[in-house]
Amino acid sequence: MTETPQTWLGRRNLLVLLLILSLVWFANLEVRKLVRPDEGRYAEVPREMVATGDWVTPRQNGLKYFEKPVFQYWATAVAYEAFGIHHWTARLWPALTGFLGILLAGLVGSRFWGARAGLLAATVSASSLLYVLIGHLNTLDMGVTFLLNLGLLSLMLAQRDIAAAARRNWMWLAWAALGLAVLSKGLIGAALPAAALIVYTLWSRDWALWKRMHFWSGLMVFFAVAAPWFVVVSLRNPEFFHFFFIHEHIDRFLTKAHSRLGPPWYFVPILIVGMLPWTLLMIDACARSFRREALGGFQPKRFLMSWILFVFVFFSVSSSKLPSYILPVFPGLALLIGEYLSRIRPRVLAAHVVPVLVMGIAALFLAPRATRLADVEVPLVLYQAYVPWLIAAAAGLTAGAAGALIFSIKGRTLAAVVALGAGGLGAAQLTLTGHDNLSPASSTYHLVQQIKPQLQPDAPFYSISIYDQTLPFYIGRNVNLVEYTGELSFGVDLEPGNFMQTYSAFEARWRSDAFAMAIMHPDTIVYFERNKLPYTIIARDTRRMIVRKP
Repeated sequence: MTETPQTWLGRRNLLVLLLILSLVWFANLEVRKLVRPDEGRYAEVPREMVATGDWVTPRQNGLKYFEKPVFQYWATAVAYEAFGIHHWTARLWPALTGFLGILLAGLVGSRFWGARAGLLAATVSASSLLYVLIGHLNTLDMGVTFLLNLGLLSLMLAQRDIAAAARRNWMWLAWAALGLAVLSKGLIGAALPAAALIVYTLWSRDWALWKRMHFWSGLMVFFAVAAPWFVVVSLRNPEFFHFFFIHEHIDRFLTKAHSRLGPPWYFVPILIVGMLPWTLLMIDACARSFRREALGGFQPKRFLMSWILFVFVFFSVSSSKLPSYILPVFPGLALLIGEYLSRIRPRVLAAHVVPVLVMGIAALFLAPRATRLADVEVPLVLYQAYVPWLIAAAAGLTAGAAGALIFSIKGRTLAAVVALGAGGLGAAQLTLTGHDNLSPASSTYHLVQQIKPQLQPDAPFYSISIYDQTLPFYIGRNVNLVEYTGELSFGVDLEPGNFMQTYSAFEARWRSDAFAMAIMHPDTIVYFERNKLPYTIIARDTRRMIVRKP
């Protein structure tokens, strides 16, 4: 009998598996401290929205902040309003969209290649290393990845031979999702899908696809979703248009203005490592997806490959690179791998699993050596606390790979894939959760706990020559910048009254304050001593020091 999700698991057990996935996926959102810079930034902007009541003009540390659009800020602010300001509500949107992306992969895989392929695609998506990690960090990348893929995969579903009304509804959902993608991270929400669609059409010569796009009504949906905020924020802030559309799009892509450089092959190792434990299967699945699927009509695997290749090439040639930029290709890869796994022979699967097992065993021996990464800012004691988590992660991956090998040898490919997926997900979550042991060097949470009894709501809090994005979130208020602008330079230029340009200006203010606090690099205390400024050290770590007056 053919092994299917229904015969192997049953509907009730599938629901149990989904419940277990939910618990594992959302379990660690609260336990980890926010780390700088991204998690602090994307937690603080919506906190300030809630505090000020201004949901149109994003602000960071009280200054206008137009680097990204507003949708994820809104989603997080809604979570704050509904459930309070916590670590888990700050991370809820990326975690939720990551989880929904897993379900979306399962749905699309089932519709095109059967229930077995859908389950396997969802398993791959839920356990790919980079997908899991980014799904649990408070950045914009998972949210925009979900919306981009919701748009593209809805377009795919609209191409199937279904009723006209259903096709229209899928296309409207696609247009709405891409509108939200633009509202989440800018013009790439429309430009990347459009370019990938052109690549697919030229490759497959499937011109009929364009007749099923519902362009006029779809564009109305798209602009109804995406345009209102851009109009309102531009009317309220005339400087928005140039900064957002020129500086943050054209300059970011064509110039080195953001100092996020990398060679053309930058994303190759990221993709290889990020797809673990499915990397070898990814190579096979992608190679087979170049074949023409039919003599005519829509070709879903070529469509996915068009998306994957274009996004990969686009960011590879860009002058601005970060590892998470490649995340939008992962759902497409999961679908191709899921389809390939649905018809793979057990012996072939076993051959793919063996290298993962070897890697897991090697990781068990290498994990204790993570202490060699210790330095002055991230001391040995922190890595020593992290090592047991790394060992547990390596053990989880090894156990999952060993189980997958046994199942594949027995011819139970579905069980083997689920076992390997469980090992991959468990390893990623243990690695991520254990990373909180390094948070004293990457978050101000621990410092703030020391000074909380002394905080006074109306007293100045200076940030001297540094700006840690997690600090305003944890103290629940803005800081006074001293000789530092960084990513806030645009807002400082617009509102210079919130910035102190010189140490001498700070010195005059500090002497006149009855009570104040300041955060700085530990070396900056030499300035206080040289100028005989009164201070008392109330908290410090390897990277920062907090003092108060008197």
